[in-house]
Amino acid sequence: MSTRTALCRPLAALLAAVSMLLLVCGEAAAAPGFPVRLAAADGTVSITARPLRIVSLSPSATQDLYAVGAGGQVVAVDSESTYPAQAPRTGLLAYTPNAEAIARYRPDLVIVALDSGNIVSQLRTLHIPVLLEPAASSLAGVYAEIKQIGAATGHPASAASVVATMRRSVAVIVASVKPLRRPLTVYHELGPDYYSATSRTFVGQLYRLLGLGNIADSAPGSRQYPQLSAEYIISNDPDLIVLADTVCCRQTAKTVASRPGWSTIAAVKDGAVVPVDDSIASQWGPRILVFLRLVAAEVRRLEGSPR
Repeated sequence: MSTRTALCRPLAALLAAVSMLLLVCGEAAAAPGFPVRLAAADGTVSITARPLRIVSLSPSATQDLYAVGAGGQVVAVDSESTYPAQAPRTGLLAYTPNAEAIARYRPDLVIVALDSGNIVSQLRTLHIPVLLEPAASSLAGVYAEIKQIGAATGHPASAASVVATMRRSVAVIVASVKPLRRPLTVYHELGPDYYSATSRTFVGQLYRLLGLGNIADSAPGSRQYPQLSAEYIISNDPDLIVLADTVCCRQTAKTVASRPGWSTIAAVKDGAVVPVDDSIASQWGPRILVFLRLVAAEVRRLEGSPR
């Protein structure tokens, strides 16, 4: 074998490998279904090719991306995206985003829940496609956003399957607690300063699905997130207390029971204080099923015990 032949064979192999890589990348970019036009919250968004470098600035969108099978396309997520564990968490901030910091990841799609600081227009000025997926106000909104994220990332069939599974699971959970034998009420705690959520909020609608009355609904002030008083909560005597401040503020059934006057509340006396991870209680991705199951299990327990 000549020296020239010996040198050329490795080079030919390298060129073949590069050609195969380019072919694979080209096929990925030209995936079926693209370009797509999506009716986002801020208007029509066009995505010309399947995105391969996605940045998520929304914990709920991060959950959705992995749920529909687009996790391998995600290159960075914001500092609040703690689930799933394998998501590439960074120092990027969802509430005060920086366009230059985001652009360093060379994204071909950015998903945000908030247009903080006009980040959407800033990124689009840099010719980076942006999909605005704001907080869902209903289960229908949750399902629509999952399907939209599936379409935007090249996983429409998987997204449809996720939504179908969620619909079935919600129906099973709701059927497991309805109709209630007796009226039950809930107090949803956002923080130890007694901010709560009414039935006008997304989480409030989940309680309503389970047949629960919400003590915050008749409180003065905010129609969505009123600040209650200890006296108000004690006098309304909720059957169930759900703590959505276990991570931020380290609240537990024990800390609640130790509050002055709270030992007289039915939920405290019956051991019906349910601690929930803050992110599960405040995000609107597929893990809402975890939240619903936790609350439904406690409702069933209360239904089976005499008051």
